[in-house]
Amino acid sequence: MAWEYSEKTKQLFMDAVQGKPGTHLGEIENPDGVGDHGSIACGDAMRFTFRVNRHPTDPTQDVITQARYLTFGCTSAIAASEALCSLIEEGTYTPIQALKIQNRDIVRFLGGLPEQKIHCSVMGAEALEAAVSDWARRRGVDLAKLGIQLRPREEQEGRIVCKCFSLTEPYLKRKIRELNLRSIADITNATKAGGACMACHFAPGGLQDLLDEAWSGGKALPVLPPAPRPVAEAPGGQPVLSPYQFSKKVEKAMDQQVRPMLQQDGGDVEIIDIKDHLVYCRLEGACSGCQAAGQTVKLLVEQALKDAVDERIRVIQV
Repeated sequence: MAWEYSEKTKQLFMDAVQGKPGTHLGEIENPDGVGDHGSIACGDAMRFTFRVNRHPTDPTQDVITQARYLTFGCTSAIAASEALCSLIEEGTYTPIQALKIQNRDIVRFLGGLPEQKIHCSVMGAEALEAAVSDWARRRGVDLAKLGIQLRPREEQEGRIVCKCFSLTEPYLKRKIRELNLRSIADITNATKAGGACMACHFAPGGLQDLLDEAWSGGKALPVLPPAPRPVAEAPGGQPVLSPYQFSKKVEKAMDQQVRPMLQQDGGDVEIIDIKDHLVYCRLEGACSGCQAAGQTVKLLVEQALKDAVDERIRVIQV
């Protein structure tokens, strides 16, 4: 399905992919803070780094002067990462002050996100927390003494609720409370939990049980079993396409969305083959010899096809 992105989201994404001045895609060498969130194996991952102007006597007065990110994800993930860096640099925050930036601030900066893409803004806020925690460790700042409680390590080590995305019970419990998530759909939109096989929706100790525990004082509420999914339905509720239909949608997206963007810079792309959800393509023109060809394939071509056709698509350059 094609997502309805704001013009600002699309512009931030395109500017980042093209490496325009003022964008933040990259990694700071010898940073003062590093934070990771997500997993490439699960489809979305972010590394956030920042540099500070160090205060000579009080590290809590360090000021963030530069922020960068490396993001593996979709259009909204990259745009949300750009938004986070812009908010931080424009605000001239200390690392502790930067913690007040929440996912809703990122969504507001972008002019909104589709509900199914809210998890991209959450990923940025989580990576920021991890980076601030790393900065505090390096600078000897005891955040707990300052009344600041960041995500505990056991969130990474607790019981796995969503096996598809390796999300733990402590992490999901915290996000349910923090983000006021009231339904399984809310949880999936904010964290991706339950967005793949859906086995954790109503399993014992699964998403519905966590919701019941959070909002009904620990008393489990009766729930109906999930309706069986139609056979002819792909993940995300999309109808299953025949190989011919799938290839035609890919070609249409290439012609209407990808190729015009590449042609603006004197480049082009040719589809060589399509096998299942693998699209083999070759960059042409100015793009063929570009040092950023790999980024173009991954961040522009693949993400455009994911958004327009199917999130399972992988593009391979030949």
